[in-house]
Amino acid sequence: MKNEMKIGDALVSNPLKPYVIAEIGVNHEGDMALAKRLIREAAEGGAHAAKFQSYKAGKIASKNSPAYWDQSKEPTDSQYKLFQKYDGFGEAEYRELAAYCQEVGIEFMSTPFDLEAVDFLKHLMPAFKIASADITNVPLIRKCAAAGKPLIMSTGAATLAEIEFALQTARNAGAKEIALLHCVLNYPTPEENAQLGMIKVLARTFPDVVIGYSDHVCPDETISALESAMLLGAVVLEKHFTHDKSLPGNDHYHAMNAQDLKRFMTKAETYHRLIASEGKALEKEAAARQHARRSIVAARDLKRGEILTEEMLIAKRPGHGISPIHWDDIVGQRLTQDVEEDALLCWQDFAAE
Repeated sequence: MKNEMKIGDALVSNPLKPYVIAEIGVNHEGDMALAKRLIREAAEGGAHAAKFQSYKAGKIASKNSPAYWDQSKEPTDSQYKLFQKYDGFGEAEYRELAAYCQEVGIEFMSTPFDLEAVDFLKHLMPAFKIASADITNVPLIRKCAAAGKPLIMSTGAATLAEIEFALQTARNAGAKEIALLHCVLNYPTPEENAQLGMIKVLARTFPDVVIGYSDHVCPDETISALESAMLLGAVVLEKHFTHDKSLPGNDHYHAMNAQDLKRFMTKAETYHRLIASEGKALEKEAAARQHARRSIVAARDLKRGEILTEEMLIAKRPGHGISPIHWDDIVGQRLTQDVEEDALLCWQDFAAE
């Protein structure tokens, strides 16, 4: 195993070049034209993938499944009722959306929530995504892992032991390239509960997989939660995506829109330029090395035969002469010729003692 993965043509390995998934989910609300608009806007914003959610209410939740979201934002009182609102898309619609993604130049993804969805989605997308709530869903993990594609698993509400079990289940079923996304299942997630330090914990605990972040914090101007996650080492970033954050519904009010995404991608590129290399290209500082560093200079007129003391010398710019790194080598040397005040000393000015 290794902590990189290939999603389509993209090598996912560098947190300064994160793979960004615009999680459209069901924010299209069953409208194909709106779904395509969201794909277009995600592509224009710079996302690498536009992701949906493939489910049928009767296969994902019982009729008495309680709400666990902020009901002042989404008043629906059961999961079953909420899923029922937006489960109209089936295989034909997802095939059409996948074709449209290809047309506009963005990867298509959709999270499967039942085994039947896995069967048709595996022909449409470059990687599978397991939602946080399904990290204990052994049959779903096995079927996605057996498809032979990279596997991305969100870890919201999961213990490290549960994450380890999910990883082992996926590997035993054939998954080779795996990403774990830190996630908090609060809708929305308050900033103080984002717990982004878990990105480092996941990286230490599972060093042989890709680490990322799935965000539910309400975005500020440059989506600070994603910025912070990237700087902490998250290589895959996922966030809900909408065309209108003021709309009612569970996944609009904490989503990013195209403008948010563009600002974040611009900021991410700035970080890449600022941080990119762990090395240091000294040739970029050649002028400073030559002109802003200092040389050993005569503090007064010096005469041939004098033995140099510290009081006779001063370190001044530019660095064209003998560097003061050799200060202790120069003190105590005998001059072989006169040196005028403020002149840079040269090695030929001394007789070897």
